[in-house]
Amino acid sequence: MRDEKLADVSQHLTFTLGKEVFALDIASVREVLELTPITKIPRTPDFMRGVINLRGHAVPVMDMRLKFGMPLAQITVDTCIIIVEVQFEAERIVMGGLVDSVREVFEIAPEAMEATPRMGTSINVDYIKGIGKQEGEFIIVLDIDRLFSAKELAAVRGAAGADAESQAA
Repeated sequence: MRDEKLADVSQHLTFTLGKEVFALDIASVREVLELTPITKIPRTPDFMRGVINLRGHAVPVMDMRLKFGMPLAQITVDTCIIIVEVQFEAERIVMGGLVDSVREVFEIAPEAMEATPRMGTSINVDYIKGIGKQEGEFIIVLDIDRLFSAKELAAVRGAAGADAESQAA
């Protein structure tokens, strides 16, 4: 019985945007990078900061604050990029999320996760898996595969491909 409970526990990487704490399933996280130079790509959504060179590959970077409608933040020593894999159509897209800071990996037991609260019909919360609790603090657990729309992911895929072509030329 104890082993079954351990199997239900999931690990999540927590990060901050302002005073809010968010989490991603660790299975979707590839790595965490210190802030590196980002090359802006013209005619992309505001939240798309550009692309970085990750071991010879162009990886799009999204500003998670702008994606969530928060104000742009000052870059600090804690600012970093979380590299994740997102499912889009039949492929996995590698992309980065610019966040204020990364905190820790923690485990969430099913009983510590609450369902996503209803926010009314005008607010889209499809990208929230649930609300976790840790030491009396709420943590918004995100579903990375639902965070970006198909149109946004197509733009990301196109931007990364366009940058790779310009680097090859």
